[in-house]
Amino acid sequence: MKISYSELIVLNQDVPGNIQKLIEAGSNHIELMMDAAGWDRYAGNYNELLPILKSYDVHYSVHPAAWDINLTAEMKILRDAAYQHHLEALDFCEKLGASHMVVHPGFSYSPCFNKETARKRAHEIICRLAEKAKDSGVKLAFENVGYNGTSIYSEEQYLSALNDVDPMVGYLIDTGHAHVNHWDIPKMIHTVSNRLFGLHIHDNCGNCDAHLPIGKGTIDWNSVIEAMKHIQTSDCEFVLEYAPMTPMEELAKGKSILTEALNKS
Repeated sequence: MKISYSELIVLNQDVPGNIQKLIEAGSNHIELMMDAAGWDRYAGNYNELLPILKSYDVHYSVHPAAWDINLTAEMKILRDAAYQHHLEALDFCEKLGASHMVVHPGFSYSPCFNKETARKRAHEIICRLAEKAKDSGVKLAFENVGYNGTSIYSEEQYLSALNDVDPMVGYLIDTGHAHVNHWDIPKMIHTVSNRLFGLHIHDNCGNCDAHLPIGKGTIDWNSVIEAMKHIQTSDCEFVLEYAPMTPMEELAKGKSILTEALNKS
């Protein structure tokens, strides 16, 4: 069982300092969030950062930029920029020795935009990234994203989206996004349990993507954790992805909740 901490909780702060804080909070499994001021200072050149990150006894996964980016944007120039960022992030993952890279398949921000077209674009891009990933040995974790109408997938469409995609790509279920969309989280976990690379674990009250600690919203954690016990991929990572400014001690509490619950027979 791998319980990881997302760097999201310390967004906008100095990256090496963030790693130290997350280690002190009780985990040597960390998902880097390549976004905002802390990462922007490197201007896309992470050679300075790599030896610093490698100096820590930490297992990394990587989340490319999540804001201001859309792999299925309506404008090709924007899609190309998003794809290029993912290629650079994949190269960074390989050099860092990261286990997987998260991929947001894209968003549809207006009812004027065609979601079927967006899904076709997402499929094409994930297949292109998969070819690159095979060379690097870094797995791709395909996350359910979007809410309030911006998701390009229904629950059923998301759960079948990788049926004809290279096994270098697996699923990453985000509990908060699923809950806002009223998707059945335990069912999702059971459906893709043999191809599940990770879970982004956080709570909300079903009306916004609040990234609250476990138990602070309305997700039925008993049923979710019961489903988690049946995940078939031994290298699946459980990533506590709490909102910026959340007290750091909530990470240790969340890890304790998961460890105790998942070890119960």
